[in-house]
Amino acid sequence: MGTTASQLGKDLLSEYQRYSELLSKEDRNLTSVPMEKVLSLPELKSNPFRKRICHVFSTSDMKDGSLTFEDFLDLLSAFSDSATLEIKSHYAFRIFDFDDDGTLDGGDLEKLVNCLTGKTEDTRLTPEEMRQLISNILEESDIDKDGTVNLSEFQHVISRSPDFVSSFKIVL
Repeated sequence: MGTTASQLGKDLLSEYQRYSELLSKEDRNLTSVPMEKVLSLPELKSNPFRKRICHVFSTSDMKDGSLTFEDFLDLLSAFSDSATLEIKSHYAFRIFDFDDDGTLDGGDLEKLVNCLTGKTEDTRLTPEEMRQLISNILEESDIDKDGTVNLSEFQHVISRSPDFVSSFKIVL
């Protein structure tokens, strides 16, 4: 059974209220919420990709990671349970593409691993471990052997990961 228009309206109103709460009284005339305020959401605070998430979903000409209400809804939609594998993998790829060049190269993969392992000496990989891990990732994922992972190759890998759709979510 599908979502009713009434329920959809309630959900939209609820999300708008949540978005509005991010704006202080002085900010009410702004058309977007600054990234720092979005990052204060408890659901994003501990996400190692929180700044990348804001940058990927932001349509701001200033490239400052601020979010309009439409951007906020796009973010919620992509991370929702109802988003398809194609949508989730598309946004995951964009989040992991740190230099925004349309491919995941060694530099992107190194940043990705560092985000996941943390910044402490205890959790960081040694340069040799990092080199080996990136080599293994490319060996497994780089189908055309050009030294990078493109969106199609990334989606191919993700399609073999049954947990991806259920784990790629943020519930606000």
